Amino acid sequence: MSRLSLVTSIIVSTILFSCGSGETSNSKPISESSKSEAVDPPENAKPEKFDPAKKQAPEPAGPLTGISFNEYEHDFGVMDEGDVVTYYFEFTNTGAEPLILDKCKGSCGCTVPQCPKNPIAPGESGSIEVKFNSKGKKNKQTKKVTVTANTDPAQTILTIKANVTPAPAE
Repeated sequence: MSRLSLVTSIIVSTILFSCGSGETSNSKPISESSKSEAVDPPENAKPEKFDPAKKQAPEPAGPLTGISFNEYEHDFGVMDEGDVVTYYFEFTNTGAEPLILDKCKGSCGCTVPQCPKNPIAPGESGSIEVKFNSKGKKNKQTKKVTVTANTDPAQTILTIKANVTPAPAE
C-alpha cells in the first residue's frame, strides 16, 4: 500500500468514526430542556457587522437637548484667492437642557470654526464663527463644519460655499 493511500485511509476512517452516526454509550439524545437560549454578547463586544472605516458619531454624555440654526448653509459668493472671510451661524437651544457644544471641526485647514465654550441655556441663542481662508483655493469651493453637541442627532453639518477667482500668475 502506498504512503498516500495509507494516509487517505486513516483520514477517511477518522472522519467516519469520529463523527459517529450511531450512538455510543456516552451519547444522550438532546431534549428540549437541554437546549440553551441564545446569549447576548458581552457589553464590550464588537457589533456583528463592525466596519472600522465607518466611524460612528460619539454618543453625547448627559441629558439631550435640541438645536436649531437660522441657516445651515452660507454662500460667500465671488471672492479673490487669498481673501479671508468670516460668517456667524446663529443658533437657538430649542430643548429643555443646557446645550453643550462639544466640538466644532472644519473639513480642512482653510475652514476654522469657533464654538462657544459655555453652555447655552434653554431658549437662549448663540453663534458659531467660521473663518474661510481662500489662499491656494480656486474656483467653486464647498466646505463643511461638523458641530458635535448633546443633541439628537449628536452631529449637525453646516456648509459654506464660495467661488474663488484665481490670483493672477506672477
